[in-house]
Amino acid sequence: MGSKTPSIISLIFTFFVFFISNVHSFYLPGVAPQDFQRGDPLQVKVNKLSSTKTQLPYDYYFLSYCKPKKILNSAENLGEVLRGDRIENSVYTFNMREEVSCRVGCKQKLDAEAAKNFKEKIDDEYRVNMILDNLPVAVLRQRRDGQTKVYEHGFRVGFKGKYSGSNDEKYFIHNHLVFKVMYHKDPETDFARIVGFEVTPHSIAHEYKDWKDEDTQLITCSKNIIQSGTRPQEVNADKEIVFTYDVKFEESDIKWASRWDTYLLMNDDQIHWFSIINSLMIVLFLSGMVAMIMMRTLYRDISNYNQLDTQDEAQEETGWKLVHGDVFRPPLNSSLLCVYVGTGVQILAMTLVTMIFALLGFLSPSNRGGLMTAMVLLWVFMGLFAGYSSARLYKMFKGTEWKKNTLKTAFMFPGILFTLFFVLNALIWGEKSSGAVPFGTMLALMLLWFGISVPLVFVGSYLGYKKPPIEDPVKTNKIPRQIPEQAWYMTPIFSILIGGILPFGAVFIELFFILTSIWLNQFYYIFGFLFIVFVILIITCAEITIVLCYFQLCSEDYYWWWRSYLTAGSSALYLFLYSIFYFFTKLEITKLVSGILYFGYMLIGSYAFFVLTGTIGFYACLWFVRKIYSSVKID
Repeated sequence: MGSKTPSIISLIFTFFVFFISNVHSFYLPGVAPQDFQRGDPLQVKVNKLSSTKTQLPYDYYFLSYCKPKKILNSAENLGEVLRGDRIENSVYTFNMREEVSCRVGCKQKLDAEAAKNFKEKIDDEYRVNMILDNLPVAVLRQRRDGQTKVYEHGFRVGFKGKYSGSNDEKYFIHNHLVFKVMYHKDPETDFARIVGFEVTPHSIAHEYKDWKDEDTQLITCSKNIIQSGTRPQEVNADKEIVFTYDVKFEESDIKWASRWDTYLLMNDDQIHWFSIINSLMIVLFLSGMVAMIMMRTLYRDISNYNQLDTQDEAQEETGWKLVHGDVFRPPLNSSLLCVYVGTGVQILAMTLVTMIFALLGFLSPSNRGGLMTAMVLLWVFMGLFAGYSSARLYKMFKGTEWKKNTLKTAFMFPGILFTLFFVLNALIWGEKSSGAVPFGTMLALMLLWFGISVPLVFVGSYLGYKKPPIEDPVKTNKIPRQIPEQAWYMTPIFSILIGGILPFGAVFIELFFILTSIWLNQFYYIFGFLFIVFVILIITCAEITIVLCYFQLCSEDYYWWWRSYLTAGSSALYLFLYSIFYFFTKLEITKLVSGILYFGYMLIGSYAFFVLTGTIGFYACLWFVRKIYSSVKID
C-alpha cells in the first residue's frame, strides 16, 4: 500500500526515544501540544478503513475517494504498521477558525469495480478514520439515558435504504462531511489549541450547472444551508459523485490536557472494581490455604517430625517426606521444560516493563502504535533473561549440552509464533488488506529476532551456565521409588484442569475489556486496573500451584516438575474457550478469513498466556518444594 518500511536503525532509535519523555510535555510523555493562530493551515489526514465485522483494515484510497495530487505517508512506527494503520494526506484542507461551507473536494465517476468496492464496504459496515492534530475523528452519539454523550470512532462509508414506494434496497454513500473543530483559546494571546474533532456525515446527490473544479457552484447547497428535499447519493456504476465538506469551529472550555477524556469516557469503572474485589477474594482464600499448609508443614511438622500425635496425622503429614529421595529427580524432557521456563521469564519481564511504562502514560492511545512497538522491542531485549533462567535450570538438571538448549530457547517459541503470524499475514495479504505486514517490515522483525534477541539469549545462557549449579537440599536416590495408586481426584489431568480455573477466574472480567478493545475498535487505557489484576494473577497462579503441589506430594507422587507448570498454564485453555464464547456472543464476524484470523490471533495469545502462567506456577512450586525439604532433617 505504499507504506514506508521502518529500518532496523530507526526501530532501535524509536526504542530509546520512546522512553525519554519530551521536556515540554505534561499530560502524555512524548506528545507536545501545538498552537495555531487564526488562518493557520490545517490538514485532515486519513487513516485505514476499519470494520468490526471483518477485522480486515483497508487503505483509505482502496475506495474511489478524492485523492490529493501527491499522496504522502506520515511517519509510521513499527506498531502502526503491525496494526494496519496507513496514515496519509487528503483533500480536506482548511484554515484555523475560518469556516467553510459546501467546499468541493472532487468529482468521481464510478466504474463497475469502484461501485462494487463501495457496496461491499457498506455491507461490511466499514468506517472511515481520519485524524486532525493527532485527534481521531468521531461521530457524536447519545446514550440511551439521553444525557451522556459518547464518541464513535470514525464514520460509516455509507448505508443501505429504500426509496418510499419501492422494495428495492439501494446503497448510499456519505459524500458530504460536516466537520466540527473545537478549540481552546489562550485568553492572553490569539493562539488556540485543537481539543475536539467531530464529523456529521450526509449523503447528498449534488447538482450543478457548470463544473469548475473547486469553484463549482452547487445547486444542492447554498451558503450554510443544505437545500431541503435533496436526494441521497446512490452508489452505482457510471454514477457521478461529488464529494463536499463543511467546516465549523467552536470555542471550548476543554483544556488540551483533557481533550482525550471524551474518547476514553468510562462508565463501567464499577465493573473493574467488582473484578478486582472478586479476584482479591480468590487470592485471600488461596493465601489462607497456603498459610495453613506452611504452618502445618514448616511449623508443626518440621519441628516435631518425630513426635506425631496420632496415626492419622502420621499418615497425612509424612506423605511428602517419604518421597524426599525422589522429589529432585530431573523430569522427562527436562531440556524442553528449561526452554519453556526461560521463555516464560522473557514474557513476564516484557509484560511487567510494558505495564510500568503504560502506567507512566507513555503508551496512551494518543501515542498511536506505541504499545505494540514497546512490546516487540522489549520482547527482543528481554532475551537476556530467557537465556539466563533457562541455563540456570538446565545446569540444575545436570544438563551438558547448554548450546543446544540455548538454541531451543532462542528459536522455539518465537519460531512457532512467527510461523502462525506468517500464515495469518498471507491470508490478510490475499484479501488485499492494508493489515498485511509488508515484506520489509517482516524482514525488520527477522533482523530484530536474529540480530538482537538470539545473541542476547546466548549472552544470558553463557552467564547462567557459568554460575555454580543450584544445589538440591536433599540427595536423590539412585533407584526411583514406586508411586502408589492415586485417587481419581489426584490424577494429573483432573488436578491440572482444576488448577487453571482460579487464575482464569481472577482475570476474566478484565479480559472482556481487553478483547473488546482489540476486536471492537475501542480504546484500552485503564492500565492501573490491569496492573492490579496482573499482580493478582501472579499471586493466584503461585498459590494454586503450591496448594496442588502439596496435595500431590502428600499422596507420594513426586512427578511435580511438569505438573506444576501445566497446573497454572491450564488457565490458557479456559482463556481460549472464553474467546470462543466471546466470538459467538459479542462479534458479528461472518467471513471465513476473518474467523480464521480471530482464532489464529487468540491461539497466539493463549499460547503466550500458557507459557507466562506456567512459568509463574513452576517457580512458585520450585521455591515451595526447596523450602519444605531444606527445613526438615532426613535420616
